[in-house]
Order: sequence, then structure tokens, then C-alpha cells
Amino acid sequence: MKKRQVVSLALAGAMALSVTACGGGQGTDTKAPAADSGKNEAAADSGKSDSGKPVPIRWLTTGDAAAKVIKEDDRIVAAINEKLGIDLKVEIVPENNTEKVNVAMASGDFPDVVTGAYGTSATQQWIDDGMVIPLTPYMDKLPNIKAWLDDYQWTAVNGDYYGIPFITQYQAANTLLMMRKDWLDKLGLSYPKTLDEMKTVLTAFTNDDPDGNGKNDTYGFSSEKPSSTNGQTPFDWVFFAYGLPHGDYSLDADDQVIPIFEDPSFIPAMHYIKDLWDSGVVDPELMLNDIPKKEEKFYQGKIGAMPATVYRHINRHENSLKELFPDGELCYDMPPAGPDGALGMSRQGKNGFLTCVTTACKNQDKAAEFVDFMISEEGNHLLRYGIEGIHYTKEGDKIVYNMEERAKDAFSDNGWAHALAWGSFYWPLESGFMPDTEVGKERALASVEVASKCQVPNLVKQKTPAEVQDGSAVNDIFIQYFSDMLQGKIGIEEGTAKLSEAWRSQGGEEILKEANDVYHATK
Repeated sequence: MKKRQVVSLALAGAMALSVTACGGGQGTDTKAPAADSGKNEAAADSGKSDSGKPVPIRWLTTGDAAAKVIKEDDRIVAAINEKLGIDLKVEIVPENNTEKVNVAMASGDFPDVVTGAYGTSATQQWIDDGMVIPLTPYMDKLPNIKAWLDDYQWTAVNGDYYGIPFITQYQAANTLLMMRKDWLDKLGLSYPKTLDEMKTVLTAFTNDDPDGNGKNDTYGFSSEKPSSTNGQTPFDWVFFAYGLPHGDYSLDADDQVIPIFEDPSFIPAMHYIKDLWDSGVVDPELMLNDIPKKEEKFYQGKIGAMPATVYRHINRHENSLKELFPDGELCYDMPPAGPDGALGMSRQGKNGFLTCVTTACKNQDKAAEFVDFMISEEGNHLLRYGIEGIHYTKEGDKIVYNMEERAKDAFSDNGWAHALAWGSFYWPLESGFMPDTEVGKERALASVEVASKCQVPNLVKQKTPAEVQDGSAVNDIFIQYFSDMLQGKIGIEEGTAKLSEAWRSQGGEEILKEANDVYHATK
């Protein structure tokens, strides 16, 4: 990779490739030079190319695995084409397989517009190698791009913006501690407000036969194993309760950036977590669980509490629980507070997607106009609701969905958005969207409000190049020492000291240096 530049990037993982062609536009010449910023101005005014034909725009995007397949005659794509004078061809890679996008770009098979994982060395290299153009020159002509980037000023690279970033869970969250309310009621307990109350509840869930089956077969708490992607642990809520102030780093007495395990909150929090583990109230398989396994244990009545996604998932959790326990109830709330009243649940996001116009694009003005429309209020309304009189009608302020017509195009079931609305610029959580057709809409939106209140901000908003390159490796070091301390293989004080030494010597020092530079430059 060329000389490093401080830039925000975000991650995605791997799923299968799904390609859908929309419209008859052809791919671009991958050797085409950068277009002059004004060369297509007259064509843009007419909505057509200089030849009078629609401008071909090929978009390679991550999309979403849950989205519907876009067919050739999709009327939303046709509406975008008519609005902008383009002939849009969309190639969708389902979410978490952005490696397919990276391979296409590395092979020289450049689309006109590309959406990738903003937070990988591959995406950084698009910028370093001049594969994508700065959008800064278009900001005065395209107000939606300007407004969007005004909220992401920290993503600029040497003063220029090379794409439209979409950071997931940047200003919204959907994770809370979920518990069996029927167990709390049976044991005469309330949802815990403090760490001491939390220990009491988890102990009762483990030892006091909350399910009434006469067997000692339940645990108080379980979760999924820690993540090497971001270093999150099943017990972040404990670290925040003990006063950890940020989700990514902390500061020492000299206002220098340090890793979270060098913050004064870390050791007392680890002692609390170790006490829970030694007391037997934590699922002993926690370090082996993935998310489905954790949830399965909750639904099967093996555990009484877990960190869980809420919002659109509330009904799924509740219905899955009631399949085996018809009288089962769940509840969730703010996480317990620590000795000084501090609390927190989830970390602010740094990961997401980046949508760029490529240097190879022959009609860069028109491609930028397409991106501007996709993030506009008009474009967002089209992708959520469709075409008035076809996909929906209005009764006063109420949207009435025409499910039969929506099914003919790539709209998700039950009033959810068109396939082009998922993953590239918006997800429902971040945009606060939920159709009126969704059961328990108000409850779901209220859960997001609670979860967002206990989201912990990052000290440094963007991922630096060193964090992109070495973040997973140093996170693996952290997870190994965390696991060893939890299971008593090394003492907490000794383990923390050795963790600090190993983490810093194997990439952490460079990460801290870059993070410190960004922190002091932007504070």
C-alpha cells in the first residue's frame, strides 16, 4: 500500500455473490481518464447524454442478503432512470461479502459507481492509487452530497472526500441486556439498576430454580464470544459501569491516547467479571458461543439474561421464547450502573460502507448526480415507499401500501423498503425507519431510543490506517489475555501488564501514534 493517509474506513465480512442486472447499460472502459468536472453539464441539463441517449451507469454495490432480487422490469429502477436520464445497471453483492467488490476492483473491472467496505486496506488503496475521484468539486452543485458530507467531515483525506460514507450504528444503537421477566417475577426481583443488583439477579437465575422444574440446570448470563474485528467483549457493560469513558481508547494523565485496558477502570471491572465467572452464574460455554447459539440457549430456558439486539428483533425474540414457554416474558432496559453511577452498553460504530465514483467512469458528473439522488429526501422516499398511486396511496398523512404491486418489484415484505435502500446508504435503524405495518412499531422505536442513550462514543471517530492494518491482530492479543484472566490462567494484575506489553509491541504502538495524532488534530 502507498504512503498511509489518516482516513475513516469500516468493515464487512463474507457471504455469497448475487448479481442482478437492471436496465441495458453496458460497463465502462476501465482505462477511461478522469472526466472534466463540467464536460457533461449540458447533457445533465437535458437529462440525457450528448447523443440524446440515456447515460449508462453501472453500480457495483454490497446490498443486503435479506433484500429482494431486482428484476429487469423493476419500476423503481425505471423511475430513477427517467428522473436522471440514465440507464442503470446494478450488480449486487450481498452484505458482508465485500471481498467480491475488492476482487473486481483489483482486476481492473471498474464500474462507474462502487460501494465497498469503508474500513479495509483494499478500500484505502482505491484512494491511494487514484481509482476513485474526489467528490469535493461536486458539492456546490449537488446539495445532498454536501449536506451528507458535512456530517462526516472527519472522513476527508487531505481535504477531499472520496466517497459517501455510511457508518453503521454511528448515532444509533440497538443492543440492550435482555432478561426473562417471568423469572424475575417468580423470584420477586426487579430488573437490576446497579452492578450489585445485577449479581443478585444472576445468582438467583442460576441457583434458585427460576423455571420451577426442580433441577439445577440454568445460568444467569450468557453471550457470544468476543469479536476480533473490534475487540468487543460480552462484558463491555461492566467496563463502562466502572467508568471507561470511550468505546475505542482512553486517555492518560498527559492527555495521550492509551488502550482501554490501561484505563483505571479495567482492573476493577475485570475483578467483577471474574467474580461472576467464579460464582458459576455465567454460561461456561460463553467463549465458544456464536450469536445463534446464545439466542438458542435463551429461548430454551437455559439462561436468564443476554445482550441482545432489539428494534426489529424484539418480536423474533419474544415469539421464539414463547414457542417453548407460552407464559415466558422478556424485558430489557438500561444496563446496570457502577459504583459512581457510570453506565454504557454498546460502542459507537466505526464500520460501514463507502460509495465512490470511479476514475474510469466516462460520465462522472452524471454518476455523482445519481449518488446525490440516492441520498436525497426524494430518492429515500422513492426507495422506502415506491411510486404513489402504484406502490402506495395516501389517506391524509397515512401511507396505505399496495402489497400486490410492491411484490412485483424488489420491495421487501410487510412494507419494508426496496432492495436499493438496503446496505449502501441506509439501514432502517440508522434512519429511524419502520413501516406502520410492523407489529409493535412504537415499542421497537422506543427500544432504539433506550439503546442509543447508553451507546458509548468513540474518542477517535475514524479508523486510522494502522488500525485498519493491524487492528484485528492486536484485538486477538487482547481477547487471548481477557480469556486467560477470566479463566484464572493468569492473575488480573499480571495479565493486564503482560497484555499491555504484548499489545503495544505487536502493532499497538503504531495504532496509538496515529490515533493520538488524529485526536490532537481534531480535539
